[in-house]
Amino acid sequence: MSHENDESQTSHYQGNHFDHGAVLKGTRYAFPFYFTEKLIAITPLSLSLQVLAKILHVCEQEDVEYTEDGLEAIVFTAQGDMRQALNNLQSTHEGFGLVKSENVFKVCDEPHPLLVKDMLSKCAECKLDEAYQTMQHLWRLGYSAEDIITNMFRVCKTHPMAEYQKLEFIKEIGYQHMRIVQGTSSLLQMAGLIARLCQKGEATA
Repeated sequence: MSHENDESQTSHYQGNHFDHGAVLKGTRYAFPFYFTEKLIAITPLSLSLQVLAKILHVCEQEDVEYTEDGLEAIVFTAQGDMRQALNNLQSTHEGFGLVKSENVFKVCDEPHPLLVKDMLSKCAECKLDEAYQTMQHLWRLGYSAEDIITNMFRVCKTHPMAEYQKLEFIKEIGYQHMRIVQGTSSLLQMAGLIARLCQKGEATA
């Protein structure tokens, strides 16, 4: 697959709906994607669109079969890094053929953002047992505390909860990240985080 850095141009953003044209080697593309409440929780909008434009261009040039959620997952896991996006696209295509969300996250070995989003939603609703079940499931899948906490932060930034509640959640997730860096990374500690988030959810309800 091509790794050259072609220039891209993007225009026109309305609400949660992207309807952009990107100029790549003189060809115009339209992107009808709904990002904000799904998977994308990254860097500046313009950078996300540049990554999306490039991977769409490569998909067309290389006849790569893809789904909308697959491209969203590529952009999410790349975190604004064009080379990482292209590597993830190539690895998913070579490993599975179809570039869809599930396959992308298998290749990138990251907790699925939709699972993380559901867990945060349960915390916001003070459903401790259900939230912990998701945390335990992610742990049993082999994800480390670092893997989980990183995606919790990224997903929480665009979670559709109240802003004041979101800020409280991000603060607790940040404190937990510091503890993990200092070596406290057991499932028990992650369970404690879930309990604290549920308390925040109850306090701000």
